Amino acid sequence: MISPEEIKRQALKWWEPFLRSKFNTDNNELFFPKQIARIGKVHASQITIRLELYQQQIEKLYKYSKNVLGSGYRIKTADKTFRRIGTHEIPDVIEFETTEDYLSFIGKKKEYNSFLSNCELLMCNLPQLKDWIRDNSMVLTNSTLDWNSIITVCRYFIATPRPNVYLRQLPIPVHTKFIEENAALLQTLLNVLIPGDIRNPKQKRFVERYYLRHDEPLIRIRMLDEKLALQGGITDLTVCLSDFNRMDWGCSTVLIAENKMNFLTLPAMPRAIAIWSGGGFNVSHLKNALWLLDKCIFYWGDIDEHGFQILHQIRSYYQHTKSIMMDRQTFDAFQDFCVEGERNRSENLHFLDREEAELYAYLKTLSGRNRLEQEKILQVYVNQIIAQLNTSL
Repeated sequence: MISPEEIKRQALKWWEPFLRSKFNTDNNELFFPKQIARIGKVHASQITIRLELYQQQIEKLYKYSKNVLGSGYRIKTADKTFRRIGTHEIPDVIEFETTEDYLSFIGKKKEYNSFLSNCELLMCNLPQLKDWIRDNSMVLTNSTLDWNSIITVCRYFIATPRPNVYLRQLPIPVHTKFIEENAALLQTLLNVLIPGDIRNPKQKRFVERYYLRHDEPLIRIRMLDEKLALQGGITDLTVCLSDFNRMDWGCSTVLIAENKMNFLTLPAMPRAIAIWSGGGFNVSHLKNALWLLDKCIFYWGDIDEHGFQILHQIRSYYQHTKSIMMDRQTFDAFQDFCVEGERNRSENLHFLDREEAELYAYLKTLSGRNRLEQEKILQVYVNQIIAQLNTSL
């Protein structure tokens, strides 16, 4: 025989469909009556053996029922005749007759009232969210969320979809912290309200997704040719990513270094600049610098499995990128400085050229000493390689 606890578990499964039913009819009482027909029957073959247990289960079932309490589930019965004990009235179906019965039993009157008031508030202020409200009805049961502030933020972005200011500069009476804490919810709403004003659908950060200014990554640049110096003789500067992307630095050659100290100690190169984007996989910051498309690009990273992964990555943005000091000759020349490096699961980095791919495969065969950090390469060697490169530029 079904227990009150099992009835509640089943009733809670109806909670979200019940809320959604409000949008299918003007009278959501049509969701009820709702029955549980499979309640566990009293079997005639076991009635004499388990009679006491059946009686206890039925008593407990009635104890929490509308039949006794006046609200909750109602027990509907049917007469059943047993050969040995005669005819008895046995629970046949569990039924919730009304919304009030249902809410009372599952203990969600407060949540339902919040749902109704929040639905009305949103529909009155942002009727274009009707489908969103139906599909996200559970969110609207939250009685602690300040929906008026949510609406204020949404209205601002509808009126000013590309504000280009910092979050704290938004001219609305909503605290920055509130927006940050509810960014995920706001994003789902703005996806519906301003679908044409999303900077990048793949971008999850709220400030970057909706054209707000933000603390951008910084890119450091060195002019390796004094003729490229900026006004005042500036040859070493750090700029925010957006400025880096839109400026043309007047060079013909770009050398991207993974290690900061190697970047700082690069020797002079004609018509060239050096770039340090923060090291490692932060080369991803450079992917939208369209001015790099017609530059001669060199990448210098560690000779290890991850170093070639990074080379592969930057070449996916700029396929004409060439590697420098990432060859077998360099690796063998400084074998005494090699250490054990982390492994890379990738087997085929298809943006590597033949010699790079062969060295990458060789590194994967080594049980240790498979990493040459670029800072271990002697400066005199670096100067020699750059001097050779300069003759070809």
